[in-house]
Formats: sequence, C-alpha cells, structure tokens
Amino acid sequence: MDFPDELGPSAEHVTCRAAQAPVQGSIRPPGSKSITNRALACAALASGPSKLNGALASEDTRVMIDGLTSLGAPVEEADGGATLRVDGCGGALDRAFASRADIFVGNSGATIRFITPLIVAACAGRDIEIRLDGVPRMRERPIGDLVDALRQQGAAIAYEKNDGYPPITIRRGGLRGGDCSVRGETSSQFLSGLLMAAPYARDSLRLHLTSTLVSQPYVTMTLAVMRAFGATAERLSADATPGGFGGYSIDHAARYQGRQYAIEPDASAASYFWAAAAVTGGTVTVEGLSRDALQGDVAFCECLARMGCLVEYDAAAPAITVRGGRLRGITADMGDISDTAQTLASVALFAEGPTTIRNIAHVRHKESDRIGDLARELRKLGAAVEEFEDGLTLTPLPSAFAYQPATLKTYRDHRMAMSFAVAGLRIDGLKILDPACTAKTYPGFWQDWAKLTSLDREK
Repeated sequence: MDFPDELGPSAEHVTCRAAQAPVQGSIRPPGSKSITNRALACAALASGPSKLNGALASEDTRVMIDGLTSLGAPVEEADGGATLRVDGCGGALDRAFASRADIFVGNSGATIRFITPLIVAACAGRDIEIRLDGVPRMRERPIGDLVDALRQQGAAIAYEKNDGYPPITIRRGGLRGGDCSVRGETSSQFLSGLLMAAPYARDSLRLHLTSTLVSQPYVTMTLAVMRAFGATAERLSADATPGGFGGYSIDHAARYQGRQYAIEPDASAASYFWAAAAVTGGTVTVEGLSRDALQGDVAFCECLARMGCLVEYDAAAPAITVRGGRLRGITADMGDISDTAQTLASVALFAEGPTTIRNIAHVRHKESDRIGDLARELRKLGAAVEEFEDGLTLTPLPSAFAYQPATLKTYRDHRMAMSFAVAGLRIDGLKILDPACTAKTYPGFWQDWAKLTSLDREK
C-alpha cells in the first residue's frame, strides 16, 4: 500500500493493517535523542567548536538547539540536522545574550533538566533573568529535586506558579562545588544535568545521592559523553556518601574541549522494530548498535530473548538482529530501561501467559502517565491489565483475533504512538490517534514503519 511522503499534523489517526507475513528487513534508526542532547550540552560549554555527526533532528533536539542559540552558544545545522556544529562558550555564556532570556522547552524534560544547570554554571556570579517554560504537560513534570540541588550550590531560582514545577526563572548563577545532595528516584536526568555542569563549578563537586537512582544506564551514558569531551568523573561508593546511596566526584580542573563526536542510532526507537520481529515471527536487524552501545535500552533485546526470541549480536558490523519465536510471558524489572516498557507491553499482548513490568513508577511523570494511560488504552483492546504504583500485569487474550480493533489515544506521547504500532501488526483495523506526536523524537517514524507494514491514513 502506498504511504504518504509526509505525515502532517492534520492527520487525525492512522489505521493499522495486520502484517500478512513475518516481518523481514533491516533498518538504521536516526541518532539517539539522549546522546544528542547530552553532546549538545557538553559542546555548548566546551572551549572551541565541536562537530556532532549522526545527530537526531526532532522536536526535542530542536528546543535544545534553539535554547542554546538564544543563550549565545550558536548551533549550525547541516545534512537535515544530522550534522551539528556548536560554538562552545568556554564555560561562560555571553552577557549580551544570557542576561535576560525566555526559553521554550516544549515537552522536553531533558532540555529543561540539562539546560538549567548549564545556565547556572555558565553565568557564575551574575544576576540574570532567564525564564524556562514549556507546554501545559511540562508544567506537570517535576523539577524540584534539581532546583533544590542548584540552590544548595548558590543559585537563585524561583518558581512562577507551583513549587517544584516549571515555569522557573533563574536569577543568579554559579556552582560553588564541594558537597551537594540530590534525589534520584524521580528522574536520572536531574543527576545527569548536574554532572554535565559540574566541571564548571568553582571547586570540584561531590554529588551525593539521597535515594535510589532510577535509569542508571542513562547516567553511565552521561559520564561517557562527558569523558569524551574531556571531563574527569569518579564514582563514589555507598560507604563514601552520607546516605549510603553512592554518588560522583567531578574534577573542576578538567573542562570540556571542542571535538568531533559520533552519535549512535537511537536504541529506544530500535525497540519498535525489534518488537515487530517478535510479534510476527519475523527477523529484523537494526544497524549501528551493539551489545556494548552507550544506550542501556539495547537490553530490551534480553527481555525479548526471555520471551522466546533469538537475539544475535554482531559486534563487527555493528548490528543486532531479533528473530521472533513462540512468545511467553515474563516478569521484568524495567527500571533501567523504562523507555521501552510500553513496547514490551505491546509484545506481551501476543504472548502465552501474563507479563508483569515493575520498578517504573517514575514514568508516571513522563510525557504521559505511562502506566495509567497505557493500562487504560490496552484495556480498550480487551486485554486484562492490572495496574500497580510501579508497573502493571498484562494478561493476554487467547488469540490476536480476539482483540478489538479499538481507537487508541496517545496523550501527545510519542512512545505511546510507536508502541501501539507494534500491536497494530497483529490487530487489524487498530486506530492510533494523533500519529504526528512521534515527531518529538522520531519525525520519520511512520515512513520507516511503512517499510515493514502498511497503513491507511484518514482524516
């Protein structure tokens, strides 16, 4: 079936057509959103220019680029946004730009959580008036743990409406260094933002976690990007920190230097294509990723392996291939790979026996309530879904033909839309509302998905 070149914002829904045969093929998703935004932050603070290759062009990276440019750290784009040239500010934003600014972050949690400490660090000792705000959902996404940590370091930050939530206004910058505590159970992005700004503290900074850290692989990714740009960071053991949760020490003398940096494909985006192989009994290869990728979400493949798929890792290529098999339900702790929890739930619809996903309470504060909203929509199909505070159990129907081809809401959540596309490979006529929301992290998703399946677009 022909598929339109562009899925415009006027498209109210897509209608999925069940795959008529096992999905076969290979694909290279666009660059990692997580790595792109981390590399942008480090490059903006660095001394000298940087060139980022393989970057993601999406709504989330767009608001990051626009924010940095408005602060006086210009970003030039080439190759449709896949190549970015960043003029680093050397740790000190230009006073002419960064004394007063109004930065729109959309619904990008990473942007507000990375750019806020960046501003504080690069406006040391200065009185400023920099406001950060986004879409209505952003005003429901917490930022209090990050603000608390920055206030400990001497920053002056005010809430405009509700304490703990955007909009916020930064009125004075500067990181003292020394000891600083931060909570870790709501989002690892708070810690990542502080880590990336830490080389520009007045003295070396010791960040102490005061609670369990969610999404640890994303912090590992942050540290890898920082080190690539020249920073030095050391992990602190639980015994060396007051609360016993560990932390990190960052040397203020090792600062970022501009460089060329290659960004690997997005592993979260890859999960939908691996899932396509799982639910249809097909074979899909994702190029550019390996078991040793910076992104922890490649571990999603291990969940598929436990469910009955065959996973092959080619380190030389690199590439990861998933071959579908007879699926069985599993219990999975997805705290470290929570961006793929919705994908696994869609795969679980077609397994034998229930699947339980736990330790993802923090995803209730993402673009949507990724537990409650997901459970609500999957029940429309006829699945039995038991919701917990930190996850859910999905008990599938006996056959794919027993599901109802319902119309599913996406809540403006890109990952909701893309995970429902997986279910649409087996449930003919399933409709996905607001498909253009995938532009947040994957503008070309539906075109790439059309290589594996067929869709009708209706208005």
